[in-house]
Amino acid sequence: MSDKYDVVVIGSGPAGYVAAIRAAQLGLKTACVEKWQKDGKMVNGGTCLNVGCIPSKALLDSSHKYHDAAHAYQSHGIVTGEMSVDVPAMIARKEKIVAQMAGGISGLFQANGVTSVFGSGRLLAGHKVEVTAADGSVQTLEADNVIIATGSLPINIPVAPVDNDVIIDSTGALELQEVPKRLGVIGAGVIGLELGSVWGRLGSEVVVLEALPDFLAMMDKQIAKESLKIFKKQGLDIRMGARVTGSEVKDGQVTVSYENGEGTQQETFDKLIVCVGRRPYTEGLLAPDSGVNLDERGFIFVDDYCATNAPGVWAVGDVVRGPMLAHKGSEEGVMVAERIAGQKTAMNYDIIPNVIYTHPEIASVGLTEEEVKQSGEPYEVGTFPFMAIGRAVAADQAEGMVKIVAHAETDRVLGCHIVGPSAADLVQQVAIAMEFGSSAEDIGMTVFGHPTFSEAVKEAALAVHGHAIHMPNRKKRK
Repeated sequence: MSDKYDVVVIGSGPAGYVAAIRAAQLGLKTACVEKWQKDGKMVNGGTCLNVGCIPSKALLDSSHKYHDAAHAYQSHGIVTGEMSVDVPAMIARKEKIVAQMAGGISGLFQANGVTSVFGSGRLLAGHKVEVTAADGSVQTLEADNVIIATGSLPINIPVAPVDNDVIIDSTGALELQEVPKRLGVIGAGVIGLELGSVWGRLGSEVVVLEALPDFLAMMDKQIAKESLKIFKKQGLDIRMGARVTGSEVKDGQVTVSYENGEGTQQETFDKLIVCVGRRPYTEGLLAPDSGVNLDERGFIFVDDYCATNAPGVWAVGDVVRGPMLAHKGSEEGVMVAERIAGQKTAMNYDIIPNVIYTHPEIASVGLTEEEVKQSGEPYEVGTFPFMAIGRAVAADQAEGMVKIVAHAETDRVLGCHIVGPSAADLVQQVAIAMEFGSSAEDIGMTVFGHPTFSEAVKEAALAVHGHAIHMPNRKKRK
């Protein structure tokens, strides 16, 4: 059996389903192939919706509410009494949210005329996609264009093989039915910090082992240093320069061996989460004659517009170069759909926000101070602490700061870095400003509502030139 489409998308995660919907909106006959199964049912949404962004944020929110009720409400005059955690109920809430969102994608497909095809897709030569359903039946979809959006998988390491019982990956960490007394986390990246935060708030003693010497090396150093201080204050035991060399599971626990500056060390945990990164998911995806090449790291090779070396075949999201971020993949999906439809859409890769959903949140967009310094361009920096923001103090969320980096001669904003309340939303204000080429002065002259967390953004912009109002300035006022 063979069906002909203008566009076939392989994968219905954030990159794939957005690409499919946009293509259909542009009048292209579109099908989207998805292999994900959950509880015996085929579902859309990919990793992000089913075992990634959405379920992790549900647990982060639940755990934060518990932590506040147990430890923070008293200062507001709210007495809660004895607290307990119903982990199965928490997990059930998370699953309900996931099901709701997955159903939402199916509804959007129907509303936009996207044909949903469930099964494992494989790209053949000539823009053909072979789809093998769960029951083993096979159909072939023909298309003028194919968009590959198959996402990524957790990286496994031989020294701590995942057994889905005591040693788990990020997926398993979202399914725990009780709070581990002692939890180990390998990797102090985005996923490790978020998952460590979830179970730490619920009562686990959390130890995070990171092989690299620098905390959050991809972030601005000043923000990373401030973040580490906050996390340690919260009780996360983050050990840098700790390279895991082995693990042994015995009697329902795991003993982890690692090396640091003091030699070989050992720690025993009830559960161990391995989250050392993700890799592109291409297994079984490409037939030898598909014409699509992989780069030296296993990613599908694409140009600036996400076109592969095979004409009419495109790839977006985690499976291609660049940061593995859902919103980056979504925008690539839109770009590709519009280019297929004949538009000259391009994407600004210099302004992609990056967020860590701990509490407080950490967010950044643009260049770090270290990157600007390395470039040799003259620059100025403005910082402002949340402790000087009335809204933050009133909400008991006064930790952290906003940092803005601007060109010293043109005053154009080059980057913004935040650790603090609502950082994910605040950094987006600066991202919009950067997209329109705004200067620090432009942001500083904008009227911000009071009292709001976002006033910290305005004050940091004013501080670039020593004009901050609500703190002493380090620079001479002009």
